[in-house]
Amino acid sequence: MAAAAPQPTTDALLEQFRPVLAQIAAGAEQREAERVLPFEPVARLNELRFGALLLPAEAGGRGASWAQLTRLLVELAAADSNVAHVYRSHFGFVASIDREPAQQALWYPRVAAGEIVGNAATERGRAVVGAAETTLVPRPDGSWSLTGEKFYSTGSIFADWIQVTAQVPGEDRRSHAFVRAGAPGVELRDDWDGFGQRLTGTGTSVFTDVVVPADHVRFRDGSATQETAVFQLVLLAVQAGIAQAAVERTGELVAARTRGFSTGSGVLFREDPLILQLVGQLSAKAFAARATVLEAARELDAALGPVGRAAPDEDPVAVTDRCELAVQQAQVVVPPLVEAVTSGMFDVLGASAVSRSRLLDRYWRNARTVATHNPTVFKARIVGDHRVNGTPMAGLTAIGEIAAAGA
Repeated sequence: MAAAAPQPTTDALLEQFRPVLAQIAAGAEQREAERVLPFEPVARLNELRFGALLLPAEAGGRGASWAQLTRLLVELAAADSNVAHVYRSHFGFVASIDREPAQQALWYPRVAAGEIVGNAATERGRAVVGAAETTLVPRPDGSWSLTGEKFYSTGSIFADWIQVTAQVPGEDRRSHAFVRAGAPGVELRDDWDGFGQRLTGTGTSVFTDVVVPADHVRFRDGSATQETAVFQLVLLAVQAGIAQAAVERTGELVAARTRGFSTGSGVLFREDPLILQLVGQLSAKAFAARATVLEAARELDAALGPVGRAAPDEDPVAVTDRCELAVQQAQVVVPPLVEAVTSGMFDVLGASAVSRSRLLDRYWRNARTVATHNPTVFKARIVGDHRVNGTPMAGLTAIGEIAAAGA
């Protein structure tokens, strides 16, 4: 293998992307108010090949580390949390092929060209946890036929490719089919009705007898993978970015405020020691959230090394454990910090802050929506079980119906 190209500096990456991040931030409030999906911001990032940051330089990427990518994701989320969330599935996919040279040969050129991968895993049907009602059936010519319906297809409406979780009838193994977003038989609906993260394209995807080439199907055993940790790391970065944006906006509004209360200190808010203390506390909590997320990303760097250069002889279970432990511990502490920031800003700003025209509630709504992806009670239990009993951390995760006892 050729020698690795020098890793770019974080400052160089920030310098490259901050102009487009500023443009994304400038339109975020209007997109939120008018419910305009961020196709243009995603296209701008793809033109800069944001999705290829982790790839080795010789594969057309920048050779960025997970910590560097996470720093950029935090800033992107501060600009528009919906746009940062769109890339969750894409970077999870990039992580998932880190030990699969054949998959890298197929996908690295596409990712290097600016193409991104969406996701369609979760169903609203009656499939039990770990199974799927979406089917993948072999065709006589060696290809496959994909049929089914998914929900929570985050990012797919913006993506070039969709990774679809499916089931081969009569088999228990997990299958992933990769289809073009615009392929015949693919329908993507913008019907996400959540109160937050409303612009992520998290809606229904329908697949009707979609032809899938043989080399676009992967079979997974789910025993060990860093993919799940990366999926959750991106969500943590999104939350940290929301907290950062909320603190920045709070500071701007406090500095500009001229109205006060008769029960207050009799000085402008920007001079009031009690108000300044509250802002300082919010800032410290946002800082702690961001620092925790970045430390989790550094743990991934230590466990995985540069993307595309994974050592094939490493114990995959040990690698998964190290990645999951870092991320799941962060998942226990970061959401409460971010919720405290996005709720506490109203204690600083008062009743005028709840005006719908200001859209300040979007920080709390978006943060709360992201946090629901990861019930912290389960994460804390898994961490405790690993610490006390040495139980391996989760590999590929799933959601579905709970099978009845004895079934």
